Amino acid sequence: MKALTILQPWASLIACGAKKIETRSWSTKYRGPIAIHVAQHKDTPRCAWQEPFKSELTKAGMFTEYPGGKLGFKLKHNGCVIAIADLVDCMSIVYYPGTDVEIAKRIEVGAESSTTNKRDPNFSKIFVPTPKEIAFGDWTPGRYAWLLENVRPIEPIPAKGMQRIWEWETPWILNWEVPPCSE
Repeated sequence: MKALTILQPWASLIACGAKKIETRSWSTKYRGPIAIHVAQHKDTPRCAWQEPFKSELTKAGMFTEYPGGKLGFKLKHNGCVIAIADLVDCMSIVYYPGTDVEIAKRIEVGAESSTTNKRDPNFSKIFVPTPKEIAFGDWTPGRYAWLLENVRPIEPIPAKGMQRIWEWETPWILNWEVPPCSE
């Protein structure tokens, strides 16, 4: 199975369903199931303490309240696969997306289909990110938005990650279709 290594807290935001788009500096033609792997990096980024990160990570159980009401951030599952998702599209991030000028004028940044074939059903397909998705990614034009759907959290499975998309040797327990997570 294909896998993608992602730093915390972004990997957990994907696993808990708060982040549905992974932004990258590179494109991929791959579509299909992809394992979400947590990188070994152990530093807590400052953004974890800011909204909307803090509230989503609290819901995901990443913050702990210590005696006296102090909050502590727990980096969990470093070096583990924590979810399986379906990578359904990879779109170019642009200023003023789409072919409809009147609509595009009202959208500061978004993603649009990379296809130039006007007969392709995805031609002129655009995606407008929510403010939360903008906070959770790097929406600099020239980058790419990877659209993830059907995210299924799994019990963490230790694995050695790599850069870019890599091949994960799935354990025998996952050699059948992973059921969708219950909402």
